[in-house]
Amino acid sequence: MENKLIVTGGYGFIGSNFIKYIMEKYPFQKVVNIDKVTYSGNPKNLNSIENNENYEFIKADIIDDEQIEDLINESDTIVNFAAESHVDNSIKNPKEFIRTNILGVHNLLEIARKKKARLFVQISTDEVYGSLKIDDKSSKEGDILEPSSPYSASKAAAEMLCRANIRTFNQPIIITRSSNNFGPYQFPEKVIPLFITNLIEGGKIPLYGKGQNIRDWIYVLDHCEAIDFIIKNGSFGEIYNIGGGNEIKNIDLTRKILKNLKKDNSWIEEVADRLGHDLRYSLDCNKIRNLGWKPKFNFDDALKKTIKWYNGNSDWWKPLKGRKSV
Repeated sequence: MENKLIVTGGYGFIGSNFIKYIMEKYPFQKVVNIDKVTYSGNPKNLNSIENNENYEFIKADIIDDEQIEDLINESDTIVNFAAESHVDNSIKNPKEFIRTNILGVHNLLEIARKKKARLFVQISTDEVYGSLKIDDKSSKEGDILEPSSPYSASKAAAEMLCRANIRTFNQPIIITRSSNNFGPYQFPEKVIPLFITNLIEGGKIPLYGKGQNIRDWIYVLDHCEAIDFIIKNGSFGEIYNIGGGNEIKNIDLTRKILKNLKKDNSWIEEVADRLGHDLRYSLDCNKIRNLGWKPKFNFDDALKKTIKWYNGNSDWWKPLKGRKSV
């Protein structure tokens, strides 16, 4: 990779893993992390590289066009992870999701266009497709978007802005849509780290309804590698699904976590289902696989690695357990 890599939202779960992945693979790559440092952004995620001469952190909000504009130059690559991403929070307070996930993306796109950035990569989600039935085929990149939460609607809207700029200005943009990520440094409000940390602390795990909802899971390092692959091999104007090929019911995922931590089903606490809870997400990833990428990590092995990480890093996650969104 050449020139400067600008990562927005680099203190978040996926963004911080991506920065570390890039700096390990490309030791001479200049990386600039732009992050607002919200409740779920944690500077500790990047303690291991904070003194690296090729790494720079800038505290900034992607909605702040003057500050962001000074940081972007021609030939830079921008990867936008910055987003409000917790679905439950989007139901309670959608305004902040609109602000960051739509207006923030618009701002970044305009700056990237004016400064003639080499490439803008918008990190999106499988949730923009909406819910699938059990026997529906997996979602393809050309399928109609039917988001069903304020969060997924805001991400779909951001994609529409990207596609409008591609069409209107021929702007070099790539969109990626990933399935559910898991791994180290994930904020403990998300389902896998929430369940793991609750059990470590001796608490029960709140399972929506009967746990029949189905999700596809991808280990975060596989996702990071896929983004790097797309930057190098993807085509401007294209959308790429990035999935792990690990569809599993929430109840079965819960049982795997319980088994790994030597707990029985009595630790499950069924709670009222979330409003508009989508039944199933599933990605058809033939497009990226035909380019030559596929995930490396086995789901069960990666889940064990993740549980081991949370077991050994309570000093990272315990201070975050009570931290609320704003």
